[in-house]
Amino acid sequence: MAETEEKKSRFIATVRPVASEEEAQAFISGLKAKYWNATHNVYAYYICADNVLQKFSDDGEPSGTAGLPVLEAIKRLDVQDCAVVVTRYFGGTLLGASGLVRAYGKCAGLGIEAAGIVRKQLCAQADILIDYSLLGKLQAVAAAQGYVIRDTVYTEDVNMHIYVPVDEIEVFTAVVTEASNGRALISFGEKVYVTKDAGK
Repeated sequence: MAETEEKKSRFIATVRPVASEEEAQAFISGLKAKYWNATHNVYAYYICADNVLQKFSDDGEPSGTAGLPVLEAIKRLDVQDCAVVVTRYFGGTLLGASGLVRAYGKCAGLGIEAAGIVRKQLCAQADILIDYSLLGKLQAVAAAQGYVIRDTVYTEDVNMHIYVPVDEIEVFTAVVTEASNGRALISFGEKVYVTKDAGK
């Protein structure tokens, strides 16, 4: 959440991650109820699930001066699966079209930055079957390369589950094959989005 003031008009940006249009609409409805006495509750959301879905509303502001700048702030910061509502309490002075565009875009950007941006990367889960003598070496290789070890299962052999960015599968396979002298059995399973801060 972030708040700015322009010529006595108060702008409040509230941001939330959303996975579907239903989630976005519920979030927007909740804020309209919370800020029921505001002059405007402008919103935009950008969802990249199976298909890209983007929507915005000027909520009574002149066309293109409010919702679109909020949507552009989301895209400028390269954020997906996000809804932003910018609430305005009118301060008595008209801002003009360019003033509105600037105020809504600026407040939305500040709100997104205040909320924090989580970077995610599409990874495949690598399942690596090795004997115990290779465990330390492969753990060191994974750590050195910045890969996230999701789990290690100890049975007769060791089964390591490691998240590998999909565009690094070939390199990863070559590194593990070399480190294990070809003794590691590697297979790849489901693809999931992994927070980049947790790995590469």
